[in-house]
Amino acid sequence: MSSKKQSLASLIGASSVGTLIEWYDFYIFGSLATIISTKFFPEGNPTAALLSTLATFAAGFVVRPFGALFFGRLGDLIGRKYTFLLTLVLMGLSTFAIGFIPTYSQIGFYAPLLVLLLRLLQGLALGGEYGGAATYVAEHSPDHQRGFWTSWIQTTATLGLFLSLMVIYFTKKAYGAEGFEADWGGWRLPFWISIVMVGISIVIRMNMSESPLFAKIKSEGKISKNPLKESFGNKLNFKFVLLALLGATMGQGVIWYTGQFYALSFIQNILNVDLGQSSTLVAWALVFGTPFFVFFGWLSDKIGRKGIMLTGMLLGVILYRPIYEKMYQTVNLSKKIEIKGKRKVEIDKKLTASESLITTTTLKEFSDGTTLKEVAKTKKTPIETKTEIKKTVQINDSDYWTLIWLVFAQLLFVTMAYGPIAAFLVEMFPTKIRYTSMSLPYHIGNGVFGGLMPAIATSLVAAAKSANDAAEKAGTPKPYDAPYLEGLWYPIIIAGVCFVIGLLYINGKDRSTED
Repeated sequence: MSSKKQSLASLIGASSVGTLIEWYDFYIFGSLATIISTKFFPEGNPTAALLSTLATFAAGFVVRPFGALFFGRLGDLIGRKYTFLLTLVLMGLSTFAIGFIPTYSQIGFYAPLLVLLLRLLQGLALGGEYGGAATYVAEHSPDHQRGFWTSWIQTTATLGLFLSLMVIYFTKKAYGAEGFEADWGGWRLPFWISIVMVGISIVIRMNMSESPLFAKIKSEGKISKNPLKESFGNKLNFKFVLLALLGATMGQGVIWYTGQFYALSFIQNILNVDLGQSSTLVAWALVFGTPFFVFFGWLSDKIGRKGIMLTGMLLGVILYRPIYEKMYQTVNLSKKIEIKGKRKVEIDKKLTASESLITTTTLKEFSDGTTLKEVAKTKKTPIETKTEIKKTVQINDSDYWTLIWLVFAQLLFVTMAYGPIAAFLVEMFPTKIRYTSMSLPYHIGNGVFGGLMPAIATSLVAAAKSANDAAEKAGTPKPYDAPYLEGLWYPIIIAGVCFVIGLLYINGKDRSTED
């Protein structure tokens, strides 16, 4: 390998480490959503608490476009290097602080409020990070290899999710289930660990040089005086911003979050698979799928970017419902045979003058090796009686690997839609306004449309279940045959619309030299 390529590889590695850490910081919250919902939100309604957690998770995505505008403008005025160094520091401190917030039972409403505020800061930081890293790498890359080299930045989002899952897995093993889920237990450690990784990344980034293309236009006095006005006030450029959003990033965003985050949420909350198993099976799928980001980035240099990205979206539109139906039926306990003689039931009663709490723990084993632990907590007071049921399924090896391959299939769609998109966006905008122009459509498409996906999909599933429950009580036919699939209509519709717009209106013109 030539010294130039070695230098480029080391530069991309340095950029990628920081971006990976920022994604880890951002996704550790979503990876721990089921536990966070019990710590920072009121007890009594697990579904409402989970939805509140997902909404807080999504809030970080909603503010990403504001971060894109603020930091994008800085990046086009003062440079790429120092701008995404600043975003790294902001992200790291916000993540570290989340690990110190007391629980709802300790400080009440202030707990979710503080979480929300720090989550918003994370979103602002990430809004400035991706555009800077993608622009920085693209501006160091040869034109005919831009897709290949920028695809390494594309892997960092998935690797950040993978890292978050692995840290959670090993922390849980070290603390044990009870120690991990305690109010000040091991679940806080992944937040605290991030400060060490951020510190290392800051040192690496401090030693990086500025983008050569930005340095060139700066020395020539061609830096934009008003990046926001030139990006969005110029009719031609604003047209490309809209095309980037409606014909590419909007669909890519829902494909990304369906294939990774919603897949994990579905396995944990709909299928009730154990946290450790669900984390490791998604991690395996990420290991197998991540190299395809680079493959499709490389391929886009050869055959073009548009066709690859739109194919990934189309496959999601066509195959999501069959894939998720297969996932559901793989773990469907109603189709498994229970070994009745191995059922165990334990009852624990706690009585006070004003209330009683009866905890019934039922352990079931099935003939294929699957096990179910069902914990029912019935709380009685003079006013009301409430019962909460938590199910945890341990799946057998065959079902475990079936789910891995079904998640991997979704990751192929992700890598097709996401692998080439950094190069695609860079080529849509001139150097002097690139950071600002590409960051906004990316973070609206990926952050708003994509980031809202888990919360919207979970809400659609909850609404469908509620409608079925109401129909059952009323003695009328249930309106939904498979309520667990209703959440998929959101990514299917968004990706479908994006596919049509991208197919009809995007021509793949390279504007990267228009300075």
